[in-house]
Amino acid sequence: MLKFENVTKTFNDGSSTIEAVKDTSFSLEAGEFVAIIGPSGSGKSTLLTMAGALQTPSDGEITIDGEKISQLSQKQLSKIRLSKIGFILQASNLVPFLTVEEQFKLLKKKKDDVMSDESLNALYDQLKLNDIKNQLPGEISGGQKQRAAIVKALYTNPAIILADEPTASLDTENALSVVKILKEQTKAQNKTCIIVTHDERLTEYCDKVFKMTDGVFEEIT
Repeated sequence: MLKFENVTKTFNDGSSTIEAVKDTSFSLEAGEFVAIIGPSGSGKSTLLTMAGALQTPSDGEITIDGEKISQLSQKQLSKIRLSKIGFILQASNLVPFLTVEEQFKLLKKKKDDVMSDESLNALYDQLKLNDIKNQLPGEISGGQKQRAAIVKALYTNPAIILADEPTASLDTENALSVVKILKEQTKAQNKTCIIVTHDERLTEYCDKVFKMTDGVFEEIT
């Protein structure tokens, strides 16, 4: 589902070259729920942006759902992101002036192959969001926003879900709840999910845990 082959990412900083991601190879299958941990500046977010087709590697090849993306144009990468990637961000990517329900109506206008109304309503029930469907993001709690963001990430039927510090602003109870829900949905819908996190409490729920240190990527469990 997601494959990195000898991928590197470098940036120029004046006369210096920064190796944000050093030679990295790994593959993940559908249904896998994994975490990437490591300190700030270790390269985690850079790796995640490449996995999400937001950046291309300096060298190497990335394959998403069977399609090699490293040489694609920005227009082609945009299509990959819309059709194959679901993003969950630390600050939930909800449009502030649309109600929770309107978020999904907007997505449906952009993409034909979205979750059925029946499946969406089932997720509303499971994630206890029925009572807030007609509220704006500013009117609901942090935990509700993150649960809505999970539904939004799943709604477009992506192959891969990428979550960047999705629990950073949540207390322990809500953080663990969000991760459990995300894992359940990853397994139930046979997605590949990567969580980038500083919170090592969350790793016990993961199938695999990777660590990044100074651009070096390695599996630790």
